[in-house]
Amino acid sequence: MKIGELARRSGLSERMLRYYEQAGLLQPARTSTGYRDYGEQELLAARRIRQLSASGLKIETIRVLLPCMRADAGALFEACDEIHEALTRALADLDAKLHALGASRTLIAGFLRDLDALHEPPGALPTPGAGSPGTRAG
Repeated sequence: MKIGELARRSGLSERMLRYYEQAGLLQPARTSTGYRDYGEQELLAARRIRQLSASGLKIETIRVLLPCMRADAGALFEACDEIHEALTRALADLDAKLHALGASRTLIAGFLRDLDALHEPPGALPTPGAGSPGTRAG
């Protein structure tokens, strides 16, 4: 199949498919005239790449995982030594991002509390649902 059909069937853009080929994740055959010729294996790989990418995994991690993914509908992965290590690293990266986002949220919530306190007249009662100065709304 040509790249346009693969894009339609995989849900990926032609540009992304070319990028994944350049990154070594897809290896289409070539016709005698040099056109890319994708088979069902490339379609399955493209769908798996889309799934892994949507989960937040980086290209480097996908490159490790993709060869270990099964072609059938059984278990998602075969036993490959690299899988556990790659997924553990990816999970640690996500945990670090979540921690950083939580810290950012706490700071921004504090800024909003401080800003809200500046706009309240002296001696006014707190707005219901806004929380007290020592608590976080939301």
